[in-house]
Amino acid sequence: MKLPEQPKPRTEPPKKPDEAPEDLPGYDEEPEDRLTEPDDKPKKSRKPLAVVLALLVVAALAGATVYAVNEFGGAAAVETRPPAPPADVRPLVKPVSAQGAAPTPQGVKQALAGPAANGALAPLTGSVIDPATGTVLWQQGDTTPATPASSLKVLTAAAALLELDRTAQLSTKVVQGSEPGTVVVVGGGDPTISAVPGSSVYPGAATLDDLVNQVKAKGPVTKVLYDLGRYTGEPMGPQWETADIAGGSVAPIVPFMVDGGRLDPKKVEGARTASPAQAAADAFAARLGAAAAVPGAAPQGAQTIAEVRSAPIEQLVDNMMQISDNVLTEAVARELAIKTGNEPSFAGGVKAVRDTLAKHGFDLTGANFVDGSGLSATDKIPAKLLTDVLSAAAKPAMDERTAKLRPLLTALPVAGGSGTLAGRYAGAAAQGKGWVRAKTGTLTSVNALAGVVVDQDGRVLVFAFMSGNPGNPDTEVRPALDVLAAALRGCGCS
Repeated sequence: MKLPEQPKPRTEPPKKPDEAPEDLPGYDEEPEDRLTEPDDKPKKSRKPLAVVLALLVVAALAGATVYAVNEFGGAAAVETRPPAPPADVRPLVKPVSAQGAAPTPQGVKQALAGPAANGALAPLTGSVIDPATGTVLWQQGDTTPATPASSLKVLTAAAALLELDRTAQLSTKVVQGSEPGTVVVVGGGDPTISAVPGSSVYPGAATLDDLVNQVKAKGPVTKVLYDLGRYTGEPMGPQWETADIAGGSVAPIVPFMVDGGRLDPKKVEGARTASPAQAAADAFAARLGAAAAVPGAAPQGAQTIAEVRSAPIEQLVDNMMQISDNVLTEAVARELAIKTGNEPSFAGGVKAVRDTLAKHGFDLTGANFVDGSGLSATDKIPAKLLTDVLSAAAKPAMDERTAKLRPLLTALPVAGGSGTLAGRYAGAAAQGKGWVRAKTGTLTSVNALAGVVVDQDGRVLVFAFMSGNPGNPDTEVRPALDVLAAALRGCGCS
């Protein structure tokens, strides 16, 4: 086989093979200087080289030893070898199953006897269930209503997963105003829009800059209005304290804001603004070079000139559970209210959660709550309701309800690893690190933990613990709750 002539040396270093020429739009065309020899000699075709390379591929497939052309150094031998045998993969992480030894009430009671008697937890209510069989393994006042704090989010998340399309997204639009140069931002219920790209605590968030750039492409803007008509009722929940705004727990619930109302978008628990809609609209107007925004209503049938969408509902649920975000939770509750025909308010969101859970077979006896996030100290639910919902998500038999609820488990923070449990499970609770997944709850004199854990026999256990102890949450109550859940991990309770 005759090889083509070797190319003469270049007068400048060649470009790397994977580097596109700077003066051409892509890789498909060769720049003229790469096809012409120095001193303006005629162009040479590369077809012989292409033919040779094609033959080499055929030969390589036959397992032969062939000679390829090294463009800059002459011929080089290329030896093909048969593929290596498949690797012997032995995963360290294995799925749990219902085939392990079944835990017994007596075994679990013995494992929890010491941790549950810790005075730092009194008064304590709780429940432990084997979701594979539905067996109640431990209970202490499990039907007595108690303040759940943020563990109430388990109910809101479950209702959202059961009723909403998990791929649905929240849409924020800008429409043409009734006057020239006027636009209206129509709040679509997405509190996660990022004002500073790359700094959001909400993965997959839409950006304010994207919305601005779409509007700029349509022409100059001199006036900005913002429409908050998607929600009704009060923006602050019943019994919510205004001090929680500066403390970073919440902002007024309105359908248009950026970064959940945070003043610093990077801080999950940083202070928030008391005027999230005005702040977001002003930031939007400023980037358009317009005056400060004012409230208004979108004209009927107005043309949409820009739109951004949130992450899917399933991801929003995951995020609200991981960082225990009250604002995002209330937004999800309102979307559930809209979907179920209720008013998009606190009362409507609560009714939507209750109706959805009841429709799917959950007993809400003793459950009375006034918001979706658990921020109100007047919220009361029994521990049994939490374990009933989590058991439905965790049971091995995959019926329609369980299939919809399964993402609830992966949304739970991991002990010592993620979300609100990232900094917990050290010391006496260390054996639960990485094994406990749970939703936390904290208010004044209230601490709660509800989730799942795998015991020593490989069985999944579901638990909910709620303490009304007024002790120090950081040094006394929460560590005691962690030890209680960790005891289930150390349990070979058959």
